[in-house]
Amino acid sequence: MQWYGINISERLSASKIGLVAFAFVLGSLATMSFRTKEAVTNVTDSSVVSDKSGFKSLFANNTFDASKPYAAQLNPRAVSFVQEYIRKQGKELDKMKSWGKPYFDLYDNILALYGIPREMKYLSVIESHLSSGLVSWAGAVGPWQLMDYEAKRFGLRTGRIDDRMDYYKSTHVAARLMKELYSEFNDWLLVVAAYNGGAGRVRQAIRKAGSRDFWDLQYYLPEETRNHVKKFIGTHYVFEGSGGWTTLTAAETEQQKMLAAKPQEVKLNEDELASTGTVEISGRYNSVVIANGLALDILRFNKWNPGLDKTLSEGKKYSMRLPREMIPVFESKKQNLLMESVRALLQGSVVVSR
Repeated sequence: MQWYGINISERLSASKIGLVAFAFVLGSLATMSFRTKEAVTNVTDSSVVSDKSGFKSLFANNTFDASKPYAAQLNPRAVSFVQEYIRKQGKELDKMKSWGKPYFDLYDNILALYGIPREMKYLSVIESHLSSGLVSWAGAVGPWQLMDYEAKRFGLRTGRIDDRMDYYKSTHVAARLMKELYSEFNDWLLVVAAYNGGAGRVRQAIRKAGSRDFWDLQYYLPEETRNHVKKFIGTHYVFEGSGGWTTLTAAETEQQKMLAAKPQEVKLNEDELASTGTVEISGRYNSVVIANGLALDILRFNKWNPGLDKTLSEGKKYSMRLPREMIPVFESKKQNLLMESVRALLQGSVVVSR
């Protein structure tokens, strides 16, 4: 019997065995090198998408101004869905800002390699709630809910060992898939739609609507797909638009703290100093909502907390002063007060203190 030119019925010399082993090693290294090169084809190292131009239909007038409050710029056609989505999912998503940070850090690093906005990590949130073991009715698997044919196309295993459940490997594939879709549709909301319903359905919707704007073509998409996009918008809003620094690095957090403006000096008498304390807050809280929720006199609250609404709308932290006995009450209600503040802001029913 011949095996790679060696008769295995003969006694193999040590030199021949070594030669065969060396050849296998070289072959394996060559294969690994080829696959590694293939895996990073078209990867962009330096052109990381850091602006929101690809999310233009997410915002009113198709533009985003970083100097203005996020919520005020949300596309009006998204408001009602986002409001309901926050009501149903807001608490869980707010918790995810903390426990999901290790996954988001991994996603951020990988997506940056492909020039994909870091906000696209929220696609994994709506696909699987960051669960590696999730299997859909259609057979999609893992945190990015990859179908087997897509996984195999990019070199992942899908059998007894399923690489789709591997956060690192599946994120690379999801990033390459998203990059492909964006090169065709040039809009990240359409990428979300195509990721869920297939590129063919999005092309068809564009033809029928005569538009590449998601809001114009949404009703030519399956209901599941258009709701998928809206879930992404809602998740995007909770993480990007309602404050909080939980997904920032330690260095970025310190930088944000240094940039936060000091609150205006408040002159208090001895009784007020003895009976009040401060609690640091961030996010889109509203002074009227807080005062009403804690049954506090709004005039006194505003006297103790000048500029609260303006400071928070700029994404900064604020040391809020409250009666000492109300601080634990606020702590127990703060998530509900935040959600109520955001809903009021979306409805345009808040009264901003001066």
